[in-house]
Amino acid sequence: MSRRCDITGKGVMTGNNVSHAHNKTRRRFLPNLQVVSLFSEALDTPIKLRLATSTLRTIEKRGGLDAYLLSAKDVELADEAVKIKRRIKKAQAKAA
Repeated sequence: MSRRCDITGKGVMTGNNVSHAHNKTRRRFLPNLQVVSLFSEALDTPIKLRLATSTLRTIEKRGGLDAYLLSAKDVELADEAVKIKRRIKKAQAKAA
């Protein structure tokens, strides 16, 4: 299982540990990933995702999973998120 957010695609970054003597050693910055279930009103079902906490805060700010995905551009989303977005659009078209 990769250390990557299912919605934004945020992943591991690299950098340096810098000591007081200015010695540099390589290190990894891991994203804060959490497994959460978000409810989709259009699909009427919970969706289990592995999200970064920053992504979770943004989803809550924008009014839920459906609102976030529909307002985001496909280029900004990971492949898994684009598939969910298509399912939501199809369900909304069927309901209308």
